[in-house]
Amino acid sequence: MSDNRHFDHLVEKGNPIGEVAAVNDFLVKVSGMQPVNVRSLVMFEDGSKGYVTEVGDELTNVLHLGTESLSLGMRAVVQHDNLVTKVGKEFLGRVVNVFGEPLDGKGPIAAESTWPVFNDAPPLSERFGLSDQLATGVSVIDGLLPLIKGQRLAILGDSKSGKTALATQIATNQAGSDEVVIYVLISKRRTDISNLLLRLEKSNAMQNSIVVVATSFDSLTASYLAPYVGCALGEYLWQKCDRDVIIVYDDLTSHAHVYRQVALLSRMSPGRDSYPGDMFYAHSSLLERAGRLKSNQRTLTAIPIVLADSGDIAAYLPTNIMSITDGQWILDMKVFRDTMRPAVNVGLSVSRVGGVGQNQRQKELTAEALKLLADYAEAEEYSHFGSELALQAQSSLARGKMLFTLMNQAIDEHHSILGQTLALDIVLHAPLDKPIDVQKLKKLAEEEGKAVKTKEDYEKVKAKLTKESLVELKK
Repeated sequence: MSDNRHFDHLVEKGNPIGEVAAVNDFLVKVSGMQPVNVRSLVMFEDGSKGYVTEVGDELTNVLHLGTESLSLGMRAVVQHDNLVTKVGKEFLGRVVNVFGEPLDGKGPIAAESTWPVFNDAPPLSERFGLSDQLATGVSVIDGLLPLIKGQRLAILGDSKSGKTALATQIATNQAGSDEVVIYVLISKRRTDISNLLLRLEKSNAMQNSIVVVATSFDSLTASYLAPYVGCALGEYLWQKCDRDVIIVYDDLTSHAHVYRQVALLSRMSPGRDSYPGDMFYAHSSLLERAGRLKSNQRTLTAIPIVLADSGDIAAYLPTNIMSITDGQWILDMKVFRDTMRPAVNVGLSVSRVGGVGQNQRQKELTAEALKLLADYAEAEEYSHFGSELALQAQSSLARGKMLFTLMNQAIDEHHSILGQTLALDIVLHAPLDKPIDVQKLKKLAEEEGKAVKTKEDYEKVKAKLTKESLVELKK
């Protein structure tokens, strides 16, 4: 008998038992544990757990989820035939590890059920077309590169380009809404975790959020499983509790690095950049679990974050993710140095289904704004030569600067979609003989936009705001 009652109970039930035959860091080889399935959950005698990755004739490969080393000869028993995690509505507002255990000191969590960690994506026959825009509160995204509920849209960029800041901005904008936000932190430092939790608490977004944490000090196996556990928590709320869910994976580059280490230690044949051959499948099987269900019309939206080292979006991992997702927001260090926040490169970024959530007016404004930004970039290049610009170029330069100011916002600044539409409409069409106080316009559009119910209301408010936001030029 061991000191672990749960372990003894599993043994008494007659579950398959094995013995630790070899230990290589977190990779454990167990002998005698037959019959057992790949992805079964295993409990060791010391109470730690692992999951089966390969079953041989004599030895079974198990990835250890604990941080303490196992001893040779230690017993192991199969706990579940499939790797599952605890799920339920009680996880809302909590910070948990990959075992579903609380890390926030708020007491135990009463799980409603369990859910497969490696669940299959819903088949096409159970899916429904996407149609509704998801408000992010970020003007450059909602106005030019919209996110649709149920979409998979990646955030790519160099280190320190603001990827996590943008994802956090989207998460905090869901405060007070019906959207559930699941934020998965993979191999992160404790300071990164603290900063995220502080922003979620400050914005009151934590109460409808779940934060799944795998720190850089945890087992590599925990970091590998973290995004799948986060997805399982979201799937239960989406499919069984009829909730709209957003999942942020921060970040899949760290996840890929962890999987590469796991694969190399497991002696899997390395492929491109030494990643395992099924690297694409590991991420596609995760992201394809997002979408919209026909049965309840609810959505699961996935936002993976990927590092594009030195801005190289043609590297192996970025191209993998771009081919899986329905678009990408690319953060550019050149744009970042131009003091634009978030530093989205509008020319390279794309939202492939974003247009389905916009009305006709929004589509027209988006097309005008994108053309203006292209003309503005060209006019700005010519302005560096010091020569006199044509009237059209002068107009593009002046209006482009206003648009640049309109799209620039701090991480704690959020705007409604209607307020953004009003402000964008005015910046694109206001006369240039009197410049616009853009900061004043942002504030007025947010306040006055609440009263807009009809097209007539919109036109009245637009005319009023245009007049009130103009700056009188000194004679």
